[in-house]
Amino acid sequence: MPLPERDGIPPSRVYLPEGPWESLLDFLSERFPRLSREFLHSRLVAGEIVDARGVAPPPDAPYRPGGWLWYYRDVPDEIPVPFDLPVLHRDERLVVVDKPHFMATTPAGRYLRHTALVRLRKQLGLSTLSPIHRLDRETAGVLLFCVDPACRGRYQALFQAREVHKEYEAVAAAPADLDFPLVYRSRLEEMPGRFLMHEVPGEANSETRIELLDWLDVNGWAHLRLQPITGRKHQLRVHMSALGMPILNDGFYPPAPYDETIETRTEDDFERPLQLLARAIEFRDPVDGRQRRFESRRSLLCVQAAKSMA
Repeated sequence: MPLPERDGIPPSRVYLPEGPWESLLDFLSERFPRLSREFLHSRLVAGEIVDARGVAPPPDAPYRPGGWLWYYRDVPDEIPVPFDLPVLHRDERLVVVDKPHFMATTPAGRYLRHTALVRLRKQLGLSTLSPIHRLDRETAGVLLFCVDPACRGRYQALFQAREVHKEYEAVAAAPADLDFPLVYRSRLEEMPGRFLMHEVPGEANSETRIELLDWLDVNGWAHLRLQPITGRKHQLRVHMSALGMPILNDGFYPPAPYDETIETRTEDDFERPLQLLARAIEFRDPVDGRQRRFESRRSLLCVQAAKSMA
């Protein structure tokens, strides 16, 4: 890698495919349409974009396909996430954290420095740290990272083989006609060109078990345990919406059916987090055979409030 990690942030790279571009700047302008040509020109002049040898091409460099360019991403308008990221466990192979709401697992889009991966690499001084799985940015709770790159594939294989037991908690208004516990199955696919998931006809590829932990008030708000048997993107949120009980403060998935042409998300309100928590993860360690279980120390705000009033 021609560029080192900087402030916990690894460099990004972009491939140079076959194409009609005459200059490198022409390609970069099309590849990154949100950045002005002037800004990209200034980065080339400053030597902030390099090739695989670590050499910065000049601004007027002709386009030559087949290689890679390396650079550091910058998100100047990134909003800080004002919550701690406690470490629950650390050893020579694993780091387990209690991720807060509103924090992305890894850099993407408008999130970079205030992500779990970048914070941990900088805080712990571990440049090789990498996520074994992911949590939605809006979801809090137990999140696993691998310290040793040689072991990462073995831990990821546990998730792929469904050999990891995952427990979540949520708060939602449960319809009176639902009997708990229940198991819900459906076929989930990404909406074309969209960030969201939706249910489509066909053989089920997602399954969730839902149990009632407690009724929080007379208006039907329920504290629920969710156990995903599969691990599809946004699975719990879509399943809860389909059952007519979307998770409290979910800005993406209101009660189904919903208008799939409208993005319902709003700006982050740190006072109203999604009431979804990854409570626990349990598995048999593929390296030493030990049974491992890690539990979040967090509580959902609505559950805390209900207990304080009891």
